[in-house]
Amino acid sequence: MSSSNSIGWCALAVAVLMFASWVLSIPLRNASIVDIVWGLGFVTVGWTAWLIADDHGARSLALLIMVTVWGLRLAAYLAWRNHGKGEDFRYVAMRRSIGPQFWIVSLLTVFALQGLLLMTVSLPLSIGIPQSAVPLGPTSYLGLVLFAVGMFFETVGDAQLARFKADPANSGHVMDQGLWRYTRHPNYFGDFCVWWAMFAVVIGVDHWQWTVIGPIAMTVLLLRVSGVALLEKSIGRRRPGYEAYVARTSAFIPRPPRRTVDQPDAP
Repeated sequence: MSSSNSIGWCALAVAVLMFASWVLSIPLRNASIVDIVWGLGFVTVGWTAWLIADDHGARSLALLIMVTVWGLRLAAYLAWRNHGKGEDFRYVAMRRSIGPQFWIVSLLTVFALQGLLLMTVSLPLSIGIPQSAVPLGPTSYLGLVLFAVGMFFETVGDAQLARFKADPANSGHVMDQGLWRYTRHPNYFGDFCVWWAMFAVVIGVDHWQWTVIGPIAMTVLLLRVSGVALLEKSIGRRRPGYEAYVARTSAFIPRPPRRTVDQPDAP
C-alpha cells in the first residue's frame, strides 16, 4: 500500500468521523464534542492505516499501540472532565458571534478545520504504519522512550490538576504542585513529546522527511494557537497569584523553578 493511498483512506475515515460528530453536535447544541473526537480521530487514522496495510511489522505495531494509548486516554479524560459542564467557552463565544447560522458554519470552522489539522499532525501514522518492512532503528527506540516521557507528563499532570481542583480549599488558587511546579503546562509538554516520538519512530521509512510536518504542526498548535497562548491569555485575569507563578515557573520545557526576589532563600 503506497503512502498516498494510505493518506487518502485515512482522510476519508476522518471526514466520516468529523461529519458524524458535527451531526451529533447539532441537537446537543454542543460543539465541544469535537475536543473528545480529536483524540479518537488519531486512533481512527492509526487503525485505518493498519487495516489497509499489506503486512504488519514491529514499526506498525509500535505506532498503532502508541496512538491508541495516547488517543483513548485523551478522549476519556476530556469526556470525564467535560461531563455535565455544557459547551466550552470558546465555542459559546463563536456561537454568540456567528448567531443562528452557527450550526452550519461550524461544519467548516470547527469540525472540518479540526479534521484537516488532525490529518496534518497524523502524517507519521498514515505514512509510517503501512511501511512495516523497514526494521526499527536507533531513532525508533529513542522515540519509544520519548513517548513514555510524554505519556508520563500528560497522565500525571492531568491527574494532579484534577485532584487539586477537586479540593474546595484550592478554589481560586494557582496549581503549582507536582509536575506543575516545573512547567506551567505539563500536559501540553507531554503532547509535544508524544508527537516528536511518533516522528522519531518513522525515521527511515520511505518519505519519512514529510512526516516532520506532523510534530511541527502540533508544536505550533500547542505553543501559539489552542494551547499555551490561548489558556494564558485568560487565566492571568482569573487566578490571583498567577503572575508570580509565571515569574518563577517555565512556560513549557520543565526545569527547576526560578527564585524570585520576594522568595526567601532555602534554609
